[in-house]
Amino acid sequence: MWIFAALITSLCFGINNSIFKWSSGKGYSKVHIQFFFYFVAFILAISYGVLVDGLNLNLLSIMLGAAIGVLNANGNIQMASAFEKGPASLTSPLIAANAIFPILCAALIFHEHISSLQWSGIACMLLATLVIQYTPNAKGNHQYLPWIMHTLFSILSFGVLGILMTTSTRLHLNSLDILVSMYGGGALYLLSALAFKNEKIKLQEVKIGSLVGFLSIIAYGCYFFALNTGIASIIFPVVSLNCLVVVFAGCYLFKEKLKSYQIAGVFAALIGIILTKI
Repeated sequence: MWIFAALITSLCFGINNSIFKWSSGKGYSKVHIQFFFYFVAFILAISYGVLVDGLNLNLLSIMLGAAIGVLNANGNIQMASAFEKGPASLTSPLIAANAIFPILCAALIFHEHISSLQWSGIACMLLATLVIQYTPNAKGNHQYLPWIMHTLFSILSFGVLGILMTTSTRLHLNSLDILVSMYGGGALYLLSALAFKNEKIKLQEVKIGSLVGFLSIIAYGCYFFALNTGIASIIFPVVSLNCLVVVFAGCYLFKEKLKSYQIAGVFAALIGIILTKI
């Protein structure tokens, strides 16, 4: 069941990233969209907690959840900046490699037992993530020093985020408490970022952000369920396969052609999933 939850997380993340890609082409503000995504998700999460489940927030869950929210928001912003400054052909694969951090954390620090076949599956999925997103001969004016800095900050943000999520499950913190703190902390972080920008908010940005926020609630709910019941070292590479959704969305929505190496990457990802379940 946990592998299915991880796949649902990957699907929702992929849809959200496809929406981000589409909205960028339309000239919408990523910061505006992310703020409303966090704000709507926070309202949904805290409403559910108060009306249905009952919140039991403590200082540790607030601090840990807020840190996860800030890291996720910052990772997305840094990734968007990296796309603007450098070659997209290298940016996506490099940032996707952040999955290595929580995988090693789960295996070395939390002593998860991973068989050799499962390690082979993890390697297949990580390789597929790198291959699928690689676009050779990408053109554009590149500013390599800023690009490297934004890419490294994004990798660090997403990598530490994964470690903190694993830590929260090992400490048996309530997932809903973490979610509420995560979206609240992220919304405050983005609100402070908006204070430095004097841009008019568009109604379409509010609508897009609200949709992304709803999907994010489903994604992270499944994410925490998977981490609480499954093997984190396998869950993280499965979630990283959200790039598959972006690739297929690009083929369908943006009429992009699937390259032969990307097709090979899809098969490698499927083989990886099968190996991790043996």
